[in-house]
Amino acid sequence: MKFFVDTADVPSIKELNDLGMVDGVTTNPSLILKSGRDILEVTKEICDMVSGPVSAEVVATEAKDMIAEGMKLAKIASNIAIKVPLTWDGLTACKAFASEGHMVNVTLCFSAAQAILAAKAGATFISPFIGRLDDINLDGVQLIEDIRTIYDNYNFETEILAASIRSVNHITDVARIGADVITAPPSVIKAMANHPLTDKGLDQFMKDWAKTGQKIV
Repeated sequence: MKFFVDTADVPSIKELNDLGMVDGVTTNPSLILKSGRDILEVTKEICDMVSGPVSAEVVATEAKDMIAEGMKLAKIASNIAIKVPLTWDGLTACKAFASEGHMVNVTLCFSAAQAILAAKAGATFISPFIGRLDDINLDGVQLIEDIRTIYDNYNFETEILAASIRSVNHITDVARIGADVITAPPSVIKAMANHPLTDKGLDQFMKDWAKTGQKIV
C-alpha cells in the first residue's frame, strides 16, 4: 500500500518523507488555504521534495476552464497529478488530461457508480471519501470494497486512493480490502505507531534497566 500525505504543510511532509513514509502528496483548496501560501509556490516546493505523485486541484467548475487550469498546474513539475471533482465536467477534463499523458486524480467520489465512470474516463486515481460517508451514517469502508471488486472484475487500471481518512482503523480496514493508496493527515499516519501496550512495555523496560545501573554508551 502506498502512503500519500494529505497536507500542504511542507515541514510535516518533510518529516515523514525523511522516514520513507511518503509515496505521494494530496492537496486541495482547503489545505492550500490552511497553508497560507501561494498554490504554485508551495506545490512546486512539495514536488521538488517528493518523488511520487503530488495532487494539485483545479478550482474551475466547467470543463473548458478546468482544462486550462489543469494544464497550467501540470507545468509545475512532471510528478503533478491533476485533481478534478467527480462531476460530468470533471470527467470531461479527466479524459482530456489522460489523453495528453497526465496523471489525474478524480476526487469527491461517493459511490461505486461514480468510480466506474472515473475509470472509464482514464483516471489514474479515484478518491472515495470514506470519512464523509461515515459522517452521514453510510459505510465508507464498504465503498472501498465495492470499488475494489468492480475494478478487479474488469481489470480497470485506476488506483483506489482511500481519502477522507479519519483514523488508524480506517487505514487498516482499507488495507485489508486492498486499497492501492491511502491519503491521510500526518497526525493520523503518525498515530499508527501508537499502542498502549507498547507504552506500558517500554515503561517497564526503562524501570528495569534503571535498576541495573548500567549504560550502553
